[in-house]
Amino acid sequence: MASPAPKSPEQSERNRKYDRQLRLWGDHGQAALERAHVCLINATGIGTEILKSLVLPGIGAFTIVDGKKVSEEDIGTSFFLEADSAGKSRAQVATQMLLELNSDVRGDYIDEEPEQILSNNPDFFNNFTVVVATSLVEKSLILLSRRLWELNIPLIVCRSIGFIAYMRIQVKEHTIIESHPDNEILDLRLDKPFEALKKHFDSINLDELSFKDHSHVPYLVVLYKYLEKWVSEKGQLPRAYKEKNQLKQMIREGMRRDENDKANSEENFEEAIKSVNTCLGCTAIPENVMSILNSDQCINLTAKSSPFWIIAKAVRDFVENEGAGLLPLKGTLPDMTADTEKYIALQQIYHRQAVADAEAVWRRTLQLLRQLGKSSDIISERDVRLFCRHASNIYVERGTCIADEYDSKIFDASNIVQSLENPESMMVYYVVLRGVEKFQSEYNSYPGEFDDQVEPDIVKLKACITKLLNEWGCGPLAKDDYVHEFCRFGGSELHSVSAFLGGLAAQEVIKFVTNQYKPLHNTFVYDAVTSNAGTYFF
Repeated sequence: MASPAPKSPEQSERNRKYDRQLRLWGDHGQAALERAHVCLINATGIGTEILKSLVLPGIGAFTIVDGKKVSEEDIGTSFFLEADSAGKSRAQVATQMLLELNSDVRGDYIDEEPEQILSNNPDFFNNFTVVVATSLVEKSLILLSRRLWELNIPLIVCRSIGFIAYMRIQVKEHTIIESHPDNEILDLRLDKPFEALKKHFDSINLDELSFKDHSHVPYLVVLYKYLEKWVSEKGQLPRAYKEKNQLKQMIREGMRRDENDKANSEENFEEAIKSVNTCLGCTAIPENVMSILNSDQCINLTAKSSPFWIIAKAVRDFVENEGAGLLPLKGTLPDMTADTEKYIALQQIYHRQAVADAEAVWRRTLQLLRQLGKSSDIISERDVRLFCRHASNIYVERGTCIADEYDSKIFDASNIVQSLENPESMMVYYVVLRGVEKFQSEYNSYPGEFDDQVEPDIVKLKACITKLLNEWGCGPLAKDDYVHEFCRFGGSELHSVSAFLGGLAAQEVIKFVTNQYKPLHNTFVYDAVTSNAGTYFF
């Protein structure tokens, strides 16, 4: 009896559960997510929406800090608070409801006002991966901002009032290996082929190939051959649009026709023509990457240097030695029309060189770890390979401290002044929301929160905003409509607005946790009435 055919490996329960997101940030990104611990300050409508969008993809743990009791308004703005929750601890009820979404996630709560913790136990926030604060009063926000800035822990501040919401992001330094650019440049080295690649290309003579072999040569070979011919005649790479068109014509003239079907052209040559603009260029280190490799954090490592900077220094040393001025090879090829054997042979040449480059960087990384007196366990060979594969797209985000926005002596308000010159600018909502914060600090309530105080609060809010504008050297707002509108909101949240911004904020948390994708930089304002949004940097 014949033995049964081997079964294909089945997905684990975890992989099936998180399949869609694993395709976005990979298994290593998911592992980072599962190690993360996020703190949420205030389980408001927007706060619970943020956590919902983190619990579902499997954040490791969360802690809610909130000393308030569930009110009727809370029940109306949050899906995670029920009618019978009124009067109970908002932190406790929200934690219990959120944990029902995913059994893999751990959750805890602190039934205290954030102001108490900030005053009595500021070290409480030291070990969180990311801190998210919603509806935090101005004084507490400044304290929290200063503390997390010192610790270099990302802070995301969200507020949703009526149809308007904003998100502000603070991070001192955030390093990204996988930035996932929209248009990634191929690393093919056709203008600067490494030894094994040049030897392979030179071993192929297109003129001596049969029609069948000629039409199945990978288009990279075709590009290289005609580029070599161009450089021998012109002395340099084709740069201008006209020159590239001339090169395309050269390739077109080298195409052969099937004697049995004259209309049938060679697909590999067609691919080569289409790839002239994308595959032919001067191989060099991008300026932004070069600035990272030449930065002080990279050149002068210390015992406190993070793994990112240690590997970056190893890459820098590679560039100056084995790399001969170039980054480690990515080692990946695009799909192309070619004979399978020929394509695999070419693919293996790139792969072997990429492995050799990564091994050189890995050896240098181990040397640096020994010099710094660090354990070799803090960086794995897999980490180095990942860094090398994405070395041309590494990115360092350096932001500003939110607390500085509240210090008129150091805050540069030129961006506000310039933006407000445009009456349609979304900046006006940032200004009004800052005015609402000031109102809240002075009067311990939201403008318009009490029905009989709407008209008096309009005057008070206008005075708060005017005071801010004077500090920034700005003229008055173009219209008072914004002030009246916010007083009518009465500080209330709309669930649809909170859900939208909550999803965006959760995405930013995931970016920080996984060290993938570039975070927002640094203030996002959303108007649900017009569905417009604006991003500003202070």
